[in-house]
Amino acid sequence: MSFDDALLKTLADRAGISTRWQDAFGKEHDVAPDDLGAILAALGLGASSSEEAHALISKMDEVDAAPAPLVTGDAGADLGLPVAAGPWRMRAADGTDTTGTAISRDGQAWLQLPEQPGYYQLEIAQREITVAVAPHRCFTIGDALSALANAPEPSPGDRPRCWGLAQQLYALRRPGDGGVGDFEALDIFVREAATHGAAAITISPVHAQFSADPDRFSPYAPSSRIMLNVLHVAVDDPGEEAARLESLDLVDWPAVARDRLSRLRREFDLGMSEEDEFHDWRKAEGDKLEAHALFEALHAHLWRDRGEAWNWKDWPEGFRSPHAPDAVAYTEQHPDEVTFHAWLQYRADRGLKAAQDATVEAGMPIGLISDLAVGTDSGGSHCWSRQGESLVGLTVGAPPDLLQRHGQNWGITAFSGRGLRAHGFRAFIEMLQGAMRHAGGVRIDHAMGLKRLWIVPEGRSAAQGAYLQMPETDLLRLTRLESLLNRAIVLGEDLGTVPEGFPERLQEAGIDGMRVLWFERDDKAFKPPAQWTRQASAMTSTHDLPTVAGWWKGVDIRHRLELGGTVQEEEAELVTRRADRSALWHAMQASGACAGPEPAVWDLIPVVDAAVAQVGASACELAMIPTEDAIGLEEQPNIPGTTTEHPNWRRRLHDPVGQVLAGERATLRLRRLDQVRRF
Repeated sequence: MSFDDALLKTLADRAGISTRWQDAFGKEHDVAPDDLGAILAALGLGASSSEEAHALISKMDEVDAAPAPLVTGDAGADLGLPVAAGPWRMRAADGTDTTGTAISRDGQAWLQLPEQPGYYQLEIAQREITVAVAPHRCFTIGDALSALANAPEPSPGDRPRCWGLAQQLYALRRPGDGGVGDFEALDIFVREAATHGAAAITISPVHAQFSADPDRFSPYAPSSRIMLNVLHVAVDDPGEEAARLESLDLVDWPAVARDRLSRLRREFDLGMSEEDEFHDWRKAEGDKLEAHALFEALHAHLWRDRGEAWNWKDWPEGFRSPHAPDAVAYTEQHPDEVTFHAWLQYRADRGLKAAQDATVEAGMPIGLISDLAVGTDSGGSHCWSRQGESLVGLTVGAPPDLLQRHGQNWGITAFSGRGLRAHGFRAFIEMLQGAMRHAGGVRIDHAMGLKRLWIVPEGRSAAQGAYLQMPETDLLRLTRLESLLNRAIVLGEDLGTVPEGFPERLQEAGIDGMRVLWFERDDKAFKPPAQWTRQASAMTSTHDLPTVAGWWKGVDIRHRLELGGTVQEEEAELVTRRADRSALWHAMQASGACAGPEPAVWDLIPVVDAAVAQVGASACELAMIPTEDAIGLEEQPNIPGTTTEHPNWRRRLHDPVGQVLAGERATLRLRRLDQVRRF
C-alpha cells in the first residue's frame, strides 16, 4: 500500500472495523496495518493508493446516504428517511393502507410509524421501501405462559418461572432409528419430558450439513442455517446395516448418511415426491430452497463424482453461484437430482413440525427451542447462494483471552452488515424465520455477534483479526419483530467477552441471557441462586462444558491431560477443583439444595441432585437442564478445540426415548425441580 496508516485507519473505521481492541486484561491493542489491509480486501474495500481509499470512502458515504431497501423502526416512533418530504402511503401485510404527509427536519423526511408491529410497504418520494416496525420487546416467557389455556391471571409482582431440558437430537434412541436420533424420536421425547412438567426442550442445531460429505457433521459449522439436516428424517423399514448402526454407542455419521440417504432415495424413486402437498410446499419456499437443493446436487456431482474442488469458490466459474450459466444448465438437465434434495428438505420440515406439534399437544407453553449457530461453513450452500450478504474470505472467532491465549478461529463465516443492509436484510430475516418456524423459541449462539464479530482473513491466525461492528439496532429490531410474529421466545448466549452495555441491550429487547452454574460466582464463592439474573436462562452446564458429574469427578481435567496437557497442569487443576467442589457444596447447603457433609469425589448422585435443585431455585425465568445432568452422565457432548481427537457430537443415550427419564433418580430430580418452578 502506498498511502499512510492514518488513511488506512480512516477507511477501516468507515467500514465498521475497529482498529483497536481491548483484551481480557484490559490492555489496548492496535490492529496491524497489514491485517487491516487484508480484512478490507476481503470485504471488497482493498485500496492500493490514497486515491482509491478516498474513492471507497466516498462510495460508502453515497450508499449510506441513500434509502436502504429495508429500514427498521420502533412501533409508534418517528422515522426519518433521506428523501424529500411530502405525501406517503404505507400498506400493511393485510392490505390496509395508511396515508399522510412527511415533514422535513434536519434534511430528512419524518413520519410516525404505526403502533402495530409488522412489515409495511412505504411509498414516498417515488420510492418504495420496506419498513420493519418492531415491538419494544420480544415475545417473552411470561407471554408464553400467559397464553396457556386457562392460565391464571398473574398477581402483581409475580415472576414467570418454568423449566426445560436441553437435548442433543442425534443422541436420542428409538427402535429402528438407523443409528442417529431423528425427528420421530424427538416427538416421543418431548411427550416424555412433558409428563414430568417440562415447559421447553432446547435441541442441538438442526441446520443443513453436506450430504455429499458427511464427515463434516459439527452442528455449529453447517452448510446452511436456513435449511435442515436431512439425516434426522425418520425412515421406515431399516435394513441390516441400519440395525448395526443402531447398536453402536457413537453415531457413525458417514455410515449413517450412506445408509439413510440411499433408503430415502429409494422412497423418492418410488414416486414419493409426487404428493401435491410437497409441490405446494416447494413453491412456497421459493428461491432459498431451490438454491440449496441445487447446491447439494452440484456438490455431489462436481466434488464427489467428478473430483473437482470441495469448496464452491474453486469450482469452474460457471458453477459459482445459483445463477451462473452452468449451474442453471445443470438444473435443466438434471431436474430429478435437484428435486430429490428439495424433497429431503420437505421431509425434514414435516418431521420437525410434527415434533413441535407434539409439544403443543402435550401442553408445553414454549415447546422446542431451536439453536441458531453463529455462522456457516464458507464452502456451504448458504454462503454460495447469499454471497453478497456473507463475509466471503473471512472467518469468525474470538481474540486472545484468559483461556485461549492465541485466540480462536472457528473456521466459519457469518453475515456482512453492509451486505445485509444492501439486500434488505433478506438473509438474516430468512434465518430467523427458519429457526422460529417450528419452534416456540430460539437460542442465538454467541449473541454478541448481533453487535460485533471478530473477523479473521482466511489463512491468518486468530490474533490477526479485528472487530467488525454489526448493525446492532436493526438486527435487534428484526429479532424482536420475528419473535412476536412467530410467538417465539429468544435466548441469547452471552458468555465470554461481552461488550460493555450489551447485556442491558439484550434485556431491553426482551432477550434472555444465559447463566451457567460454573460461572455464577463472586470471586471464589458461588452466588446464592436468589441473586442470579431474573431475565435469563439458568443452566447446570452447556454442551461445551463438563456435566455436573464430570465436573465433580474431574473428567474434564483428565481429558485435557489426554489431549496434550501436562501432568503439572493437571495437578494444579485438581487442587483448584478440590477447592471449587467445597465452595459449590457450601453454596448448595446454604440455599437448602443439599444437606450433610461434602460427598467424596466418586459419590456423584447427591451432587447431581443438589446442582439441579440449585439451578431450579434460581431467580431466572427459565431453568434449562441438559439431559446429561438430568440422568447423571459424566461425559459432555463436545470438547471445544478438538475435532477427531474426541468423539464430539457422537455420544448416544443408552436408553430409548420413553425411558430416558424413567429412572428413579431422574424422576426424583425432575419432580423436585418441577415443584420449585411450577408456573
